[in-house]
Amino acid sequence: MKRTYETNRLRLVRLNEEHAEKIRDFYIRNAAHLDPWEPLREPGFDRVESHRRTLAFERRATLNGMMVRFWIFKKEDTELERPIGSAALTNIVRGVFKSCYLGYKIDNQEINKGYMTEALEKVLEIAFEELELHRVEANIMPRNHRSLRVIEKLGFEQEGLSKRYLKINGTWEDHYRFALIHEEEPS
Repeated sequence: MKRTYETNRLRLVRLNEEHAEKIRDFYIRNAAHLDPWEPLREPGFDRVESHRRTLAFERRATLNGMMVRFWIFKKEDTELERPIGSAALTNIVRGVFKSCYLGYKIDNQEINKGYMTEALEKVLEIAFEELELHRVEANIMPRNHRSLRVIEKLGFEQEGLSKRYLKINGTWEDHYRFALIHEEEPS
């Protein structure tokens, strides 16, 4: 798997520990925007060292085939100074399951510009073509209308409602369960 992928307007990059300060800055400038959709943060989350540890963990997990996270940059940001979001394939399971979960987030200043849909189209291509997965699942809170719209545009199908599925911002939240199945060519 490559470190960097490109779309029309974006660059998707697997980052390492040297980028910890940029990731911390992303979370700081988007704290109010992301808090309703994410778990409560551990004390010290706003420290660079916390993000350095997370990036190191994610790098090892990628090498072990368990996950991959791409940080999203605008193409004109050639020095990778300001991430505008991320997309991750997590809990990758091989064997007869060949599935994973999809998670994503975007900078508050970049909402409604089509960046997330564009980035996820590439991430799904990687999931199905390079990682040879069969199924990608996304779980979204019913009140997260923007995220629901992105998944709809990408062709995901709703499979059900998972009651009190994830503890988000201190509250167990229901989530709609969506999946996209890769239709393999018959052999």
